[in-house]
Amino acid sequence: MKKWMNQLSRLGLFPKLFLVMVVSIVLVSVLILWTTIHMSTNLFTETFSITNSKVLNQIKTNFESFNEAIAAVSNNVTQSGSIRGFLSEGDADSLTMAKSFYNMRETMDRIQSITESYEVGITIIGINGRSYSTNRAHLQLSVDELKQEPITMEAAETPSRLIFDVYQNESTLGSQQMISATKALTDRTRSRIYGTLYVTMREDIFRQFYSSFTSRGNDVVIMNEKGEIVSSNREDWIGTTQLDLLSYARDMNNNSPRSINARVMDQDSVVLAEYLPFYRFYIVNVVDKDLAMGQLIDMKTVALICAAIVVGALILVFLITSQITKSLRRLVKQMSNITKSDLDNYIPVSGSYESRQLGHAYNYMLDELHDYVDQLVQTQHEQRNAELAALQSQINPHFLYNTLASVKVLVQQGNKDRAAETINALIGLLQNTISDVSQTVTVEQEVENLKNYVFINHVRYGGRIKAAFYVAPDCTHYHVPKLVIQPFIENAFFHGFIKKETGTIHVMVSRAGESLICEIMDNGDGIEGLVMGETLPNPKNNRQLFSGIGIRNVHDRIELLYGSPYGVTIMSTVGEGTRVTVTLPLITS
Repeated sequence: MKKWMNQLSRLGLFPKLFLVMVVSIVLVSVLILWTTIHMSTNLFTETFSITNSKVLNQIKTNFESFNEAIAAVSNNVTQSGSIRGFLSEGDADSLTMAKSFYNMRETMDRIQSITESYEVGITIIGINGRSYSTNRAHLQLSVDELKQEPITMEAAETPSRLIFDVYQNESTLGSQQMISATKALTDRTRSRIYGTLYVTMREDIFRQFYSSFTSRGNDVVIMNEKGEIVSSNREDWIGTTQLDLLSYARDMNNNSPRSINARVMDQDSVVLAEYLPFYRFYIVNVVDKDLAMGQLIDMKTVALICAAIVVGALILVFLITSQITKSLRRLVKQMSNITKSDLDNYIPVSGSYESRQLGHAYNYMLDELHDYVDQLVQTQHEQRNAELAALQSQINPHFLYNTLASVKVLVQQGNKDRAAETINALIGLLQNTISDVSQTVTVEQEVENLKNYVFINHVRYGGRIKAAFYVAPDCTHYHVPKLVIQPFIENAFFHGFIKKETGTIHVMVSRAGESLICEIMDNGDGIEGLVMGETLPNPKNNRQLFSGIGIRNVHDRIELLYGSPYGVTIMSTVGEGTRVTVTLPLITS
């Protein structure tokens, strides 16, 4: 988020204005579209709930009519003596059996006429093992198999009720879902069950009671009290168990809400339900909200219209903001063409009143800046000359005096070779110091000069402080300003080992990217009062000041020559030592 805000802050006036207008227009369009759809959805849900409630009542009426027809069949079968005799009498002669069968069949044909408007099959079985069916294709089970069916057992447990349930009928044409109304036939005079009645209907015929009220996305489900879908216009749903849908149906039956918004079969839906007490079935109407809303509102057309409005508004905003900011952008472009070294590139004054005023102010600023830069360049030039002159005069006279005294002692002791080496080292050191300090030398030459300095100090004070030099082979040809490392070697010799008697000074030169890194490390006493990572020590808080050419001069000199990215950094820990890092650019000549 912060990164995006930073990028946004770098944009110009025109992109910012245009971006604000784009966001505003798109946001307003989306909010209007969302509000319209939301209000339409609520209106659709409310209207649909009222309309489909009436539809469910009509479907319920159809089922009640069918139930009345089945109840009439059940009553006629129960009251028929010929049927009771056929199903309960024992074995008799052929003539008696034929007469009984004829009378039963005449009665069954008459009873079947009650359901002539429905494609049903009526089957009866008796305790004597006899059975009869008006449509053998509906029930192809034997009498013994039918007696073991759950619907038969349930009917026997509640002989006063019609039991509606579903079963799979396996036939030569394949498996068929069947709806069965089952009733135990009871002889009230003897209080015994003498047979069972089955009124069966294929599920696809049963579906016709409500199929005319369904459409794409508007589905009807008939489920039993176990949550099993026994019939639906969606054939892929038949036979599945939907406990969530059963819960919604029970909730609407108990609490009487008009509809429920729920997720059914992985789709956002509006659910309505009615209970059929005779069947012990629930009629559930499931409406896919996405499909229904698609029919109510053409989302594609609405989206295209909104997109067209947004595009048109954006084009208009683009033209207006472009015209308003044109003069300002032209002024900014002219200003951006002015480089750091070209302060004479005055801009032409044109455009609107505000742009002309800015142009006049900018040209006046260039005039003032000319005078200031000229004065600043002159001041810095004089300051640089003074500092370089001061650097050349900062050779410690005690260093020369003590070195010559050491040479004198060596001569008196007869160690002429050692004295000669010391004089040669002093000559090399003076040549490097007294000559033009503004010049640069190679890293190899600077290291050689440092070795001369270390050699002279060993002659004067002994070898208790060692020095080691590590220079990367690819860095020997780079140039460094004169006297840029020697002050730190000197400081380590005279101030780094006051408490410790011995130690080592390491000088390492390497390359890091486009910078030359010179590091001077010692394992001496460390610097008290120096904050870890401090660029330069504070002379007021630190008594261990550098002698000779001070590090403040070295740091300021590097910044003056190469800029602020380069300079001196010091890290020190009391009792462990000091690490000085000198960062320089890669100079090849």
